[in-house]
Amino acid sequence: MSARTFCRAAAALSISLAVMPAFSQTAGSSGGPPTATLAPRNGAGAGTAYAGAEPCSHSPICGWSKGRNLMVHEQHTPDLGFTIAYPFSMPDGSTGGVVAVAINSHQHLFAFQRNPAGKPQLFEFDQNHKLVRTIAEDVIGHQNKAHGMAIDAEDNVWICDEHGDTVMKLSPEGKLLMTLGVKGQRGDWDEAKGQRLLWQPLQVAFGKNGDVYIAMGHGNESPNDTDKSPTNSSGAARILHLDKNGKFIQQWFGNSPGPGHFSMAHAIAINPNNGNVYIGDREEYRIVVYDPNGKFIRTIQTRNLVCTLYVDPHNQLWMATGQDGQVFKIDWDGNVLGAIGNGPGRGEGQFSESAYMAMDSQGDLYVGDTAIPRITEMVAPKQ
Repeated sequence: MSARTFCRAAAALSISLAVMPAFSQTAGSSGGPPTATLAPRNGAGAGTAYAGAEPCSHSPICGWSKGRNLMVHEQHTPDLGFTIAYPFSMPDGSTGGVVAVAINSHQHLFAFQRNPAGKPQLFEFDQNHKLVRTIAEDVIGHQNKAHGMAIDAEDNVWICDEHGDTVMKLSPEGKLLMTLGVKGQRGDWDEAKGQRLLWQPLQVAFGKNGDVYIAMGHGNESPNDTDKSPTNSSGAARILHLDKNGKFIQQWFGNSPGPGHFSMAHAIAINPNNGNVYIGDREEYRIVVYDPNGKFIRTIQTRNLVCTLYVDPHNQLWMATGQDGQVFKIDWDGNVLGAIGNGPGRGEGQFSESAYMAMDSQGDLYVGDTAIPRITEMVAPKQ
């Protein structure tokens, strides 16, 4: 079953209304096995150990079917007081889903859209929601499968083409500054061989010093689906760590020996407080946490698809649940602090697949939808 087929099937599962905390798996002390705790919700109560500290497939809250996890998903009552609006009009002829949005220091919103060849895919809107720039194919080419997008501290725009296997860095004015990977050549980044290829880049995040972390691997769609040998890294989900100029620092793989496995790196966020790297392992409904040097810290088990992670201007962490149709405000331990969105669908406040998001200076949240050519504005309650 492909990752996309699975995500659709998972969205059709029955939805639990129970409010439940996240599970956390941590590296064992003194070289022992990892341990797991039931993380408290909203800071209430102490964590308690539970049996089965291995990944979701072995935990008491998951079922296992044909090599993929099938869990009863959690639907939260929208309780953050946000209202829904749709102020953006995508250009005529734009029919693809708006998979990602990002906002720069001038409060301009960039939208990254999955349009067919010959149609623009990257747009810039001003703070009044007016289209002010279209970045066309003569600059970025056709993005075979537009995926994640992020804006760095210098207002450069980074876009990921999953099927084209490139990450492009654009200036604030939309000029191409750097391309990582080679279009149409999927493979490994191997410094020793002078080979600098990417394998399904999905999203980019930045450290405080400008370092670039690229999340790659859409569900281990590789020989590793049948060959689980950790010596075979071909196609394995991975994190590539570069400096801001694209110079290699390190990388680590989701199939590496020991605890901390991830089968997909669909989301990535950097904790600004300590530089820890949070990876959204969508198919396993979990967040896997590493330190800035790629050392495993812990696994946080959730009850929803971890499709995207986002750190807002106030260092608050958010999580989009994809075809579960909501956006969660969460703390750095994975506890859900509140929810926005009315679940899966195409009605007001619903999402076919909630995707990459951004927050403006007013606290309003903008969310893309992979399957619909629209941007949802979630207007924050005014104090």
